[in-house]
Amino acid sequence: MSKKISQSDINRVVWKACDTFRGVIDPSQYKDYILTMLFLKYVSDLHKEIHKQHLEKYKGDIARTERAMKMERFILPSNSTFDYLYENRNDTAIGELIDIALTDLEEANREKLSSEDGSGIFRNISFNSNNLGDVKDKNSRLKNLLIDFSNIDLTPSHLEDNDVIGDAYEYLIGFFASDAGKKAGEFYTPSEVSTLLAKLTKSKPGSRICDPTCGSASLLIKAGKEVGSDDFSLYGQEANGSTWALAVMNMFLHGFDNATIRWGDTIRNPKLKEGDALMKFDTVVANPPFSLDKWGKVEDKEENKASKSFDPEEDQYNRFWRGIPSKSKGDWAFITHMIETLNEQGKAGVVVPHGVLFRGSTEGKIRQKTIEENLLEVVIGLPSNLFFGTGIPAAILIFNKAKGNNRDVLFIDASQQFENGKNQNKLRKVDIEKIVNTYRQFNAGKLKPGIDEQKFSYVATQEEIIENDFNLNIPRYVDTFEEEAEVDIINVQQEIEKLEAELKIVQTELNNYLKEFTN
Repeated sequence: MSKKISQSDINRVVWKACDTFRGVIDPSQYKDYILTMLFLKYVSDLHKEIHKQHLEKYKGDIARTERAMKMERFILPSNSTFDYLYENRNDTAIGELIDIALTDLEEANREKLSSEDGSGIFRNISFNSNNLGDVKDKNSRLKNLLIDFSNIDLTPSHLEDNDVIGDAYEYLIGFFASDAGKKAGEFYTPSEVSTLLAKLTKSKPGSRICDPTCGSASLLIKAGKEVGSDDFSLYGQEANGSTWALAVMNMFLHGFDNATIRWGDTIRNPKLKEGDALMKFDTVVANPPFSLDKWGKVEDKEENKASKSFDPEEDQYNRFWRGIPSKSKGDWAFITHMIETLNEQGKAGVVVPHGVLFRGSTEGKIRQKTIEENLLEVVIGLPSNLFFGTGIPAAILIFNKAKGNNRDVLFIDASQQFENGKNQNKLRKVDIEKIVNTYRQFNAGKLKPGIDEQKFSYVATQEEIIENDFNLNIPRYVDTFEEEAEVDIINVQQEIEKLEAELKIVQTELNNYLKEFTN
């Protein structure tokens, strides 16, 4: 029996494929070419294996086999298969052939591979683009790309396990996140932070799980896997069209065919609805853009007159009844949206910059109201330099609609719990377990108010938080002050006298040497 294809095998191939584009276009651009080709190869190989199975089942009856294939996950036009493109790898119009293949694949699977407005997931990418160099260079690169991917068989029966393709996709997205600069406060959520957030908000079987700013959907997938069964449903929304396309592909590569991923601005135009109301979820997780400027109302002079204006004060879903955050800081707008989409037993986990914990004005009023409503359950300070593109430390907030009679808030300072990395710091498994175990103890009502663990965790009563004017800055609760060692003045004085005596001897010897030298 031939060796099964492992995660590292696939990673090696896609890494080699990256070499085709290095130095030609920015990594943030060429990731789309690599990831799209990985998706196309997977769909093609899957289709080939299932076609073979049906042909055997129907004893070579081609008509019955073709009918059965129309009921499968993807309908694959003959010119959209990877094999067809590979056979035509020397064609002078290979870029155009790949673009047509992707368009036809979208058309054949419109419901799965398009957004509500009909935009397909491949609309932002062209393999026939001048970005790939002049015709000769472009054709050479695309030929090499097809050759690279021809060297690996992604048929399910040849794979080590069901997750290897999805995990290769995640591996690439993570790599490109570290290689590409980020703007507008958007930072890829490192795998360890996603794992931590998924464990803190662990969903029960049957849960609806949502990420309203889902990016490439890595966090959402982690939250789903944490359930421990297949009994859950995933929902996401992403504002960036290219990233939304990656999220849709990511879901299919992980086998989550029924996930609902919408494209659009969650604040201005929430797409996850039931009738005219916002859809409600058991679990909402997110790493929204940090302190997003112009998240809501746009001034008339800046506004595109052709588009419908959005005013948070007149939000049709009444999400901002606690107050409207500053125009230049969208953090509490996203948090508020998340809270408003929780059902009565729901839990939300969100990554935020530390300013969310203590900034005043309207943000302070919104923070106060959520605490008075007894929604806030835990505040966790993370180590600095965890996120690609920024060294600033972040925090995690957990909101729980089902806190019951427990009106306390758990504070955890995990800022010193990490492995020091060359480029990025990293949460270790032991760090994640320590945070999660402390939280679960608190959630089960086993921690009393006051210090839980010196310099790490503290349970604050609502009265304490009120005394602190609803300021959630972690050092107000977790005392991390390190006392400096006492200075022994007598010893220091003796050491100084000893050094001065030695210095006199050295100076005397030096003077003697100089006299000898000059005589």
